[in-house]
Amino acid sequence: MAIVSPTSPTPVSARPVPTDAPRRARTTALLALLVGALLVSALAAAGSGQLAIPLAEVAGSFLHRLGLDIGPLPTHPRGDATLWTIRFPRVVMAMLVGAALAVAGAVMQGVFGNPLAEPSIVGVSSGAAVAAASSIVLGLTFAGTWTIAVCAFVGGLVTTLAVYGLSRADGRTEVVTLVLTGIAVNAVAAAGLGLLMFLGDTQAREQIVFWQLGSLNGSRWQYVGVVAPLVALGIMASLLSARSLDLLALGERQARHLGVHVERLRIFLVVVVALLTAAAVSFCGIVAFVGLVVPHLVRMVTGPGHRVLLPASMVAGALVLVVADLGARTLVAYADLPIGMLTSLVGGPFFFWLLRRTRRSAGGWS
Repeated sequence: MAIVSPTSPTPVSARPVPTDAPRRARTTALLALLVGALLVSALAAAGSGQLAIPLAEVAGSFLHRLGLDIGPLPTHPRGDATLWTIRFPRVVMAMLVGAALAVAGAVMQGVFGNPLAEPSIVGVSSGAAVAAASSIVLGLTFAGTWTIAVCAFVGGLVTTLAVYGLSRADGRTEVVTLVLTGIAVNAVAAAGLGLLMFLGDTQAREQIVFWQLGSLNGSRWQYVGVVAPLVALGIMASLLSARSLDLLALGERQARHLGVHVERLRIFLVVVVALLTAAAVSFCGIVAFVGLVVPHLVRMVTGPGHRVLLPASMVAGALVLVVADLGARTLVAYADLPIGMLTSLVGGPFFFWLLRRTRRSAGGWS
């Protein structure tokens, strides 16, 4: 039996073992809080509008559709139809778009190794929107209801590859190059949208304006059926790449020594980002800054590990967009504000703060 004097070192067996239990507890609590807040927000969003429906009746209608005889049904004669034809599709679409944009932002930040990377800032959303608007003006229908999503995917993929290639210098991505490339791509995309508005008819112009402002108005189950599998595929691919993203954060050389094929991983994740962005903008237009704000807020609690960051960002992104869409529908009576405008009002100042913070921490542009 070892005797420890006040001046002798503590035996190895008696020293406390470092543990990540506090961080795991915080992460579990955060996920539980986010999921609970998302469920409450979804019910509140479904029950809010010109026809107000109590939360208990919203929940009762949902449970009855699942075959569970629990809770009251809507008392208003049009309440059930309003929920299932208008409100629920819009809430589900908000969840899908928010989750897709948040995960795409987190993945882009990991791929570029840059805290300023986000689909709308570097022009990926704009490129996808231009391709989708082109399909509208040209009347393309080669893939049926998937035509707009396919065109948006191609536009987002081409834009992402262009940004990736132009922002690389000497084996690394520079902050200033990334931002300036995004500015240039957004300018070209804005010009393209303006040209399409000039060439299109009145209906096409209205749809292009819809793209520029972003809105969940008009969401229907058939659109959800197109967006949902794309978002599910993109998020699943992102989650499966979480460990590789963690290794990439150590540096390219270290990641290669640990068995990561860096360029192959980057190209694969660029395609995943394009897929998620295309799914988000295909029917809802450009919704900016969700992919920038959400991952940073989540990272402050969970840390940089992508195996926790990605699922937490997914739930948080869905929550943010559900709340934003609720505000878009209720802040002004009898009006539906563009949701992209609301997210930009919050995300713009956050981006400015992050830009200055990154510059200070890097000791200048790097």
